[in-house]
Amino acid sequence: MRILLIEDDRMIGEAISQALKDDAYAVDWVQDGRDAVTAFLSEQYDLALLDLGLPNVEGLKVLKEIRGRGSDLPVIIITARDGLEDRVAGLDNGADDYIAKPFEMRELLARMRANLRRTNDQAGPLLSNGVVTLDPASFEATHLNQAVRLTAREFTLLQALLTRPGVILSRADLERHLYGWNEEVESNAVEFLIHAVRKKLSTNVIRNVRGVGWMVDRPS
Repeated sequence: MRILLIEDDRMIGEAISQALKDDAYAVDWVQDGRDAVTAFLSEQYDLALLDLGLPNVEGLKVLKEIRGRGSDLPVIIITARDGLEDRVAGLDNGADDYIAKPFEMRELLARMRANLRRTNDQAGPLLSNGVVTLDPASFEATHLNQAVRLTAREFTLLQALLTRPGVILSRADLERHLYGWNEEVESNAVEFLIHAVRKKLSTNVIRNVRGVGWMVDRPS
């Protein structure tokens, strides 16, 4: 999944960005409000993490811009402003969640998973199409009662497919989930990861639609 991180503090931004990548997210990191709006308009994201105290365009104005365009992009405010009025203003202007700095990265990741579940209409924490089940908390995939651990990018690829079962995702779609702006897209990475997932689970877990892309079956 692709995350827009909007944070002007370099040390905090680097720490969050690396933690997100370690947890299998593709991350685009911007450091001011103007660039945040530009990124939002030019790319498709699954969730945004938004600091309030930003240069050029303040965080609440960025949030209003996102909501003013009719977007239902999940937005979690991450800020040192922990007063009641700040929290109320953030939530009333369209934020889905609010977490005050300093925070534990584990809590932020859990809040992200919860918001993504709501966005994707998931009833529980597991993703499944009835053939394979994916646990975002442990990076484990289960097929025929056999659980295997996936690498971060194997997990990201299978998660992208399981989030939209029955929908064909192209190479570009999958690369968008796998790589952020500053990451080099490796040649044949998608095919390599699909081969690796099939080898760990089963060849019928991911279907190839020749010349179009890849998909997992809808729940029967």
